[in-house]
Amino acid sequence: MKRIAMMACVLGVSLSVTASLAGPQTVSSAREYRRAHEAEIVGELVELLTIPNLASDIENIRRNAAKLIEMMERRGIEARLLEGNGPPAVFGEIKTPGATRTIGFYAHYDGQQVDPSKWASDPFKPVLRDKPLEAGGHAVAFPKTSEKFDPEWRLYARSASDDKAPIIAMLAALDALKASNAKPTANLKFLFDGEEEAGSPHLGDIVTRNAALLGADVWLCADGPVHQSRRQQLYFGVRGIVKIDITLYGANRALHSGHYGNWSPNPAMRLAKLLASMKDDSGRVLIQGFYDGAVPLGDAEKKALKEMPATDPELMREYGLAGTDGAGRSLGELINEPSLNIDGLRSEDVGRQSRTIIPAEATATLDLRLVKGIEPHRQVERLIAHIKKQGYFVVKDGPDLETRLNHPLIARVVSEEGYPAVRTSMSLPIVKKVINAVELAIGQRPVMLPTMGGSGPLWAIDAATKAPQVGVPIVNHDNNQHSSNENLRLQNLWDGIEIFSALMTIVW
Repeated sequence: MKRIAMMACVLGVSLSVTASLAGPQTVSSAREYRRAHEAEIVGELVELLTIPNLASDIENIRRNAAKLIEMMERRGIEARLLEGNGPPAVFGEIKTPGATRTIGFYAHYDGQQVDPSKWASDPFKPVLRDKPLEAGGHAVAFPKTSEKFDPEWRLYARSASDDKAPIIAMLAALDALKASNAKPTANLKFLFDGEEEAGSPHLGDIVTRNAALLGADVWLCADGPVHQSRRQQLYFGVRGIVKIDITLYGANRALHSGHYGNWSPNPAMRLAKLLASMKDDSGRVLIQGFYDGAVPLGDAEKKALKEMPATDPELMREYGLAGTDGAGRSLGELINEPSLNIDGLRSEDVGRQSRTIIPAEATATLDLRLVKGIEPHRQVERLIAHIKKQGYFVVKDGPDLETRLNHPLIARVVSEEGYPAVRTSMSLPIVKKVINAVELAIGQRPVMLPTMGGSGPLWAIDAATKAPQVGVPIVNHDNNQHSSNENLRLQNLWDGIEIFSALMTIVW
């Protein structure tokens, strides 16, 4: 039978569950196991969270990888490193006798950078709090083995949600199956990425060189949050991304604003005008052709968007917004379209550090999110064409004196390679099996999101294996992902263990 590699953004494992333990009983057994081992499960997560995990910190990244190998081998997973020109990927496999299907699980073990001055506690010394910090949460002691954890407590640390919690949930699901004398119903494969937050620049090469090893019927990805309504959601694609720096120039050095104001052009002002030309007041991108080529959603995807919970009003209150972009369209609709975002601006100092000068240059960093059908290089070309249309001479390097004297408007544009979007059809039979397994685990139909708003390296798996992919996120939406005070709501971890148990024991 042809194998369709299904890489779970969570963790791939193959188990063959006995008929008597399949279905609801598997989920119930996982819940009973978790209730008896909460301190042990949280303790293992805490231990993993104490290891710093910035992708560029090679020493600590390899400490994380070694720890994952040790944790996996302890569960009987055949584990090893897949080396490339950057941080290693961690691969593991469980072969189930007689299994005819293979499920892959994907997650990443690296994390975003941290600025400790903006955290309420050390990012790599996990702290348990009785509620979110924004709600006045206080630190509480970690319960002992016989004590219970409040499911609403939050665990604060870098990567508590993004993306080490799903890894622990997968491993705990395996423990729960073993404790119930149950086995997976498929072969299981796990792939843990060590540089997802850095854009996974080397994963494509690693996956291509190990394409046969990574073959599966479906890959499940555990990155990302559940729906803002707190309901479990599944996503069937991720947006691609490409980042771009735009630098505009004034005089070749900063000038006194009194002596040269009204005479020397101000690049910060010009940059503001250039950026403003890229969007209308509703947030619609005005760059010519920006939306061209996008593969339209199918009937199943359109139906899923209509059935999504209407949480926009609650989110506006939570985030303090009186209005939103999109001309009244919902968040779910808008994240299925390409976008242009300004990550940050830099020219000179502000506040008490400011000086009365005309800046010599000004820079903006943009991220362009892509949908299926729009390639990174094509979107960059459209952006550059727009900049030229505004009268700018575009260069790749800093301009020399001759260039400055011959061109009054100069823009330096530097872009990363980026990566494309991917999307799997919701109508595939194996995808329906995944949907049904998650529904069984949570007791209701999950929220179905055609494309997750964020980006991820599923393109690499798609290119190498051509396997369908489904996102199975488990962490809370209000986790401060990528920001300071990242956190995990414990009930989300508990739910994740049950969900992965159900996925590992799908009835084929």
